[in-house]
Amino acid sequence: MDVIIDALARFPVKGLSGQPLKSVSLESGQGFPCDRQFGFARPNSGFDPNDPQPLPKSKFYVLARDSALALLDTEYNDQTGILSVSAPQASGQFDITTTEGKQNASEFLKSYLSLPDDETPHLYEASPHRFTDVSVVSTEMMNAVSVINLESVLEFSKAIGQDVDPQRFRGNIHISGLPPFAELEMIERHIAVGSVRLKIVQRTKRCPATEVNLNTGERDLKTRKLLHENYGHMDMGVYAEVLQGGVLSQGDVVEFL
Repeated sequence: MDVIIDALARFPVKGLSGQPLKSVSLESGQGFPCDRQFGFARPNSGFDPNDPQPLPKSKFYVLARDSALALLDTEYNDQTGILSVSAPQASGQFDITTTEGKQNASEFLKSYLSLPDDETPHLYEASPHRFTDVSVVSTEMMNAVSVINLESVLEFSKAIGQDVDPQRFRGNIHISGLPPFAELEMIERHIAVGSVRLKIVQRTKRCPATEVNLNTGERDLKTRKLLHENYGHMDMGVYAEVLQGGVLSQGDVVEFL
């Protein structure tokens, strides 16, 4: 059975919804284009866009702490700079290439989350800095892509007797056809997809964000606890570095070298 790319996705704004892709062009040493390019920082986060330094996820509005973010449907058009945000009771479009657009998007989020007057989010962008969870590890990890083995998620679902949505794990690349959890034992292995070469560099330890049901915004699954109870770890998926660029597309065959 071939291992194939089942789905591709980018997450333009840290903590907000992803955008499915049919294909993506990767560059050596870089992550997904427009992935975690923006982040809504908490007040007094200490982030300086003129001197961007990695900060822990606790400094941002993310699913791990703000489960209501799951109900926001977002789409970013990197050609126009327009971020479209739809909430259950409101929606808006913001040109986040401008200061005014960033401020308006921040006010929208403040209203949606019913934050107090003295707590206003601040939408930042400081390319080539990425607001990835593992940016605090190294520059290389900041630019790593996340890979989810759908067979691992299916095995986990069977183990706990409950369907688990793979989208909870917010991966860039979903693959199918690989034995469950085999990817966790492939650190330092290379992946070939056509001309693209990736290297698996780290297992992905899951955080409380995966407890959130993306359809209801409720914490309804003790993901980390259940992973540990069934497998002795809290890992789902791996990070990979891009060694050689090229185009990835849905349906491409994946080889492990």
